[in-house]
Amino acid sequence: MESPIKQIRLSQTAKEQLIKLKRYTKIEQWNILCRWGFCRSLMEPSIPSPVPIILDSNVEMTWRVFGGEMADILLIALKQRCYQDGLGTEKETLIHQFRLHLHRGIGYLAGDINIKKIENLLELSCEKENG
Repeated sequence: MESPIKQIRLSQTAKEQLIKLKRYTKIEQWNILCRWGFCRSLMEPSIPSPVPIILDSNVEMTWRVFGGEMADILLIALKQRCYQDGLGTEKETLIHQFRLHLHRGIGYLAGDINIKKIENLLELSCEKENG
């Protein structure tokens, strides 16, 4: 499936938050932590605040690197969420909402005082699933 999102770049703040998460979880790959963050934001019922995000870090990856084997599923999830939120699924909307969800989710994970090891990420996903 062709994604409208080609390159993903993070803000310096998100990079610093990911460094903290890497230290706690021992997950070394940016893309895996970014996937967790993106999915964490999608779990929230509210639409991300349309805050400006300055993409000023040196962390950059392609959509395929970000999504890996899940790239198509993640794109479908993004489209579904945009549709549910009444935002439409135009290219620019998808790009903008992806960026907002990614950064919001990374912030949520980094700010979660209960995430101190990789098992806590798994517990978080089970909580939301069962809750």
